[in-house]
Amino acid sequence: MASRVEANQRIARLSAHLYPSNLQMEDSSGMRRANCRAKGGAPGFKVAILGAAGGIGQPLAMLMKMNPLVSVLHLYDVVNAPGVTADISHMDTGAVVRGFLGQPQLDNALTGMDLVIIPAGVPRKPGMTRDDLFKINAGIVRTLCEGIARCCPKAIVNLISNPVNSTVPIAAEVFKKAGTYDPKRLLGVTMLDVVRANTFVAEVLGLDPREVDVPVVGGHSGVTILPLLSQVKPPCSFTQEETEYLTDRIQNGGTEVVEAKAGAGSATLSMAYAAVKFADACLRGLRGDAGIVECSFVASQVTELPFFATKVRLGRNGAEEIYQLGPLNEYERAGLEKAKRELAGSIQKGISFISK
Repeated sequence: MASRVEANQRIARLSAHLYPSNLQMEDSSGMRRANCRAKGGAPGFKVAILGAAGGIGQPLAMLMKMNPLVSVLHLYDVVNAPGVTADISHMDTGAVVRGFLGQPQLDNALTGMDLVIIPAGVPRKPGMTRDDLFKINAGIVRTLCEGIARCCPKAIVNLISNPVNSTVPIAAEVFKKAGTYDPKRLLGVTMLDVVRANTFVAEVLGLDPREVDVPVVGGHSGVTILPLLSQVKPPCSFTQEETEYLTDRIQNGGTEVVEAKAGAGSATLSMAYAAVKFADACLRGLRGDAGIVECSFVASQVTELPFFATKVRLGRNGAEEIYQLGPLNEYERAGLEKAKRELAGSIQKGISFISK
């Protein structure tokens, strides 16, 4: 029979991964979990979620814990990180989960990560514009990206924090200042627009959404969201009325959810699903899988704008190939011009936030 000391050591090792940054948690034996190191864990990638206790962060953390490509999952937030970490860690999947609370532990949360997912920030509430969001979330994104530049400059960054049209340029400027900027590794997550487009188009066509692929280009708010309905797979055609209905609904999907929740939140569950779908594509790219193509808001030369969302091929270095828009019909060409006008201001707002 194992001695009491050996038993205590085993208990401590099993629970160590929860609080590696000394969150003052002690077990009944008086041994600090923080003083022991987790063993085990599946082979795979190290992923950090910044903002893991929020409305998007919690379901995102749960779904990433279920992903077999994840070996280590770091959950960081300025509040409630210990509780979310304890909860998620009880799931019987391969990933080892560790929690980090507050800015003093940010560097520990980021060190050694392969992929960093950032849903941190405040959600949009009824009557709140994306400009209102910008004022709050811009500072949060700057602080987090400064941490990435210090601790894991080679990580792939999936930026969810809204307004994405401005926060991606903010992140780029932070990385440039730090001398770590690699445009291939900074990816604005616009996957929710694609997920909505697939769903809404499938409803009109009477198909399973999993069989539908709608390219969505431009940006990630309002008229900057441009679904290319002429390029839907499987090939199909829409009436003018259907085109206008679908484009409007895809562009205003976020508002639809905000209004339906009546002050109780914004799109969190569908966003978490979309974020995991995109993160999984990034991880498969990191693994070396071929033909991983998704839409993302990235540094781009597809238009005259410095950033633009189009299809990209994901690989070991992030966005390894950026695809052109392809043939557009007259309705889409008009929509593209509207999108670019709106995007130009949003991008400049992000750049100016860091340069001023």
